[in-house]
Amino acid sequence: MSKRVAILISGGGSNMVALADSMTGDHPARPCLVLSNIPDAGGLEKARAMGIPTAIVNHKSYEGRATFEAALNTVLAAARPDIICLAGFMRVLTADFTQRWAGKILNIHPSLLPKYKGLNTHARALAAGDKAAGCSVHEVTAELDGGPILGQAIVPITPDDTPETLAARILPLEHQLYPAVLRRFAGGDTLPLILP
Repeated sequence: MSKRVAILISGGGSNMVALADSMTGDHPARPCLVLSNIPDAGGLEKARAMGIPTAIVNHKSYEGRATFEAALNTVLAAARPDIICLAGFMRVLTADFTQRWAGKILNIHPSLLPKYKGLNTHARALAAGDKAAGCSVHEVTAELDGGPILGQAIVPITPDDTPETLAARILPLEHQLYPAVLRRFAGGDTLPLILP
């Protein structure tokens, strides 16, 4: 029986589309829900066009993280996901939430973790004079961008790179790495995957 995957987004949903497109044929998982905390997130319309159920839990409608996450948990519990993929979901999740779904939440982050947790990853890599950058898929724990790394993809940094050009080169790698890691994870394989 296929694993059920809920995908959480806050924006255009390009990684969500890559994940959903990959879950066909002999893939061990299928999307069961795309949920956004932003009512007009572009990815919601893309999910509907793909025939995936959608939901909105607007964080601005709740006072504090606890009530927001309680509503998030209610919607997710109804969808019964085996795996939750954060795909540009721009909310920091509390320890209560991550412990409830421990071992089931994945995230994609635009740096070679453990470097540059949080925001502005590309600018920070350039400022540090790094020779390479990339993206990481990791399990989500209570520590921000700190869970076990399940996969990474690497690109060289060129002398004329800007944060924007670096982001543009890394995004297609995110679209390759995340689906590859999800397929392995859904099949029970948690060994790190490295894409050149």
